[in-house]
Amino acid sequence: MDIEQKQAELIDHFVNQASTLKGSALGSLVAEATSHPSLFAFSEILAVPTLVELEETGNSVHLDVLRLFAHGTWSDFKRNAERLPQLSPEQTLKLKQLTVLTLAETNKVLPYDQLMQELDVTNVRELEDFLINECMYAGIVRGKLDQLRRCFEVQFAAGRDLRPGQLGTMIQTLSSWLATSDNLLVSIQDKIKWADTVSDLDRKHKKDVEDKVEEVKKSLSLKKLQTVSRPTLSSEGMRRSSLNLVE
Repeated sequence: MDIEQKQAELIDHFVNQASTLKGSALGSLVAEATSHPSLFAFSEILAVPTLVELEETGNSVHLDVLRLFAHGTWSDFKRNAERLPQLSPEQTLKLKQLTVLTLAETNKVLPYDQLMQELDVTNVRELEDFLINECMYAGIVRGKLDQLRRCFEVQFAAGRDLRPGQLGTMIQTLSSWLATSDNLLVSIQDKIKWADTVSDLDRKHKKDVEDKVEEVKKSLSLKKLQTVSRPTLSSEGMRRSSLNLVE
């Protein structure tokens, strides 16, 4: 089963479960969802009405935890640790995995120093083990570890949930890309037309040259034929002509 299908099944499971629970009972579901080793998307769970109803209630902390895993990073958790529940080892691992995905959204070359700082990793060996065993083997990223340059070159990274307001920015980016693509397409079409025009002119010029060469050949052939067919005096005729002149 591929990652996308597994994700979809897990999301459906937790959405259905959340729809049947209320209040504090949602806390255990949030903890289970954010600890699951194969779940990395939470926006659909966040949209479940029973979870939305936790806003500004005594159980809103469960909603805050789910938002952290949908949009936040390990650094975000550390900044807000006082008002959030302590994370389990599984949740800590998951949030650090999600942190790598966030970093990979904007940079395809991640320096080891930046990764160690963002993940609270103390040495390169520990960092490389984490990237290989917990990220690449999990299928959420692909890339190359460059020990010489001390960086991780990202070739693929799974996408995270869209943050509030990010959809508008994404639409604007895609619209700009589409406009650029349209302009590029027009430019390519103009170049194709220009190339076709030049090709037609070249073919016409080639034909003109070939026609002129053919005319020259015919002219030379005609002159040669005329030269060959011109009457000439035989030796006897030349002798008789000379005698007539003497007489």
